[in-house]
Amino acid sequence: MARLTAHRATWLVILALALAVRLGAGAWWQARIPPGQQFFFGDSLSYWTLGREIARGEPYTYPTPEDRVFRTPGYPLLLAPLFLLLGDEPAVMTARVLSAVLSTATVGALGWWATRLFDVRAGYAAGWIAAVYPGAVSMGAFVLSEAPFCLFMVLHLALWGLAWRSHGAKPALALAMGAGVAAALATLMRPSWLLFLPFALVVGLAIDRQRRRQLLVGAAMCASFAVCMAPWWIRNAHVTGHFVATSLQVGASLYDGWNPAADGSSNLSFVTDFATAERATPTNDSDPFEYRLDRRMQRAAVEWAAEHPAQAAQLALIKFVRLWNVWPNEPSLRSWPLRLVVLMTYVPLLTLGLIGVWRYTSHGWPYVLAWLPAVYFTLLHTVFVSSIRYREPAMLALVVLAAAVLVKAAPRGGAAPQPDGS
Repeated sequence: MARLTAHRATWLVILALALAVRLGAGAWWQARIPPGQQFFFGDSLSYWTLGREIARGEPYTYPTPEDRVFRTPGYPLLLAPLFLLLGDEPAVMTARVLSAVLSTATVGALGWWATRLFDVRAGYAAGWIAAVYPGAVSMGAFVLSEAPFCLFMVLHLALWGLAWRSHGAKPALALAMGAGVAAALATLMRPSWLLFLPFALVVGLAIDRQRRRQLLVGAAMCASFAVCMAPWWIRNAHVTGHFVATSLQVGASLYDGWNPAADGSSNLSFVTDFATAERATPTNDSDPFEYRLDRRMQRAAVEWAAEHPAQAAQLALIKFVRLWNVWPNEPSLRSWPLRLVVLMTYVPLLTLGLIGVWRYTSHGWPYVLAWLPAVYFTLLHTVFVSSIRYREPAMLALVVLAAAVLVKAAPRGGAAPQPDGS
């Protein structure tokens, strides 16, 4: 009983610290926003507006009435209750509080995942690291979809690993279906997660000897994933006449990464020119303008990359450096104090995580899942635009391996943490 009480007390302290740090960071960030401006990131305004539209029962459109599949609905659905409970113009800080709470829940989920992969001490270490790591804290300070996405991503990875290790068919099926639901919720928060499930399944079938187990768990995940995504897919087919898996921003995102002026950062000023050209193009096509514009930008991006393979390859290298840079790429965030904070926390965590990859990958597929997001996001963002913001979910997954390395190095207990087979 005393041990259980101490365990709960430890986690209360970890989670209280995580929440306090995130609330403080959110308040500090809000104070930096210039007067008359709601948000620093343009994405925040789109989520905020769509959340208000859901609360009002208005058509789900942004930025114009023609744009009906601009964002997946996950994060706006989480913001909508703020408008229902607090009125038509709630304080932006309330959304930051929501992000802080969701990000704190991610800290708890990481601790639980590390405990199941290793032991209680590794779980504590993962919790302490995630509570104060600046990259994780920032995800809980912004009005962006990262906070809920990271929570569902961690649950997806942890449940997948548990399903793979489960000894019974029914528990494995239930855990795999839960993992599929978490994957769908993560995708509805951030569409970039859409391809992780098939990507990881291909990797698993290639490197894991237990292919039958991979297929069974994967099939259950895919089934529950499809069931959860189906309402959005049906809605999109109704409004566009086509299957749209996530949103109609793929074309803009792809051209943002592959175009003559691309430098690895995001600059969507070209969208206006594409829209003008599409409106001026005669067509008998019954497809909605939003769909045609998306396809036009996709074609332009692919054609440019095919015609300029050397430049596209050079851009991939630039984006790789931007993704894993030791300090912020954004000029407004390059003060030396902020650079040093990022450098002195990111590099040690990445180093510990890579040591964990080397030590624990041989333990089996659940441990591979802790570093596979880093590979996935690297591949993804060497095509699309890149920023250190996009590596933070992968860094959170690496926390569980880094925590195990730290525990092994601690004075108490020289043996490596043992996998928790429960």
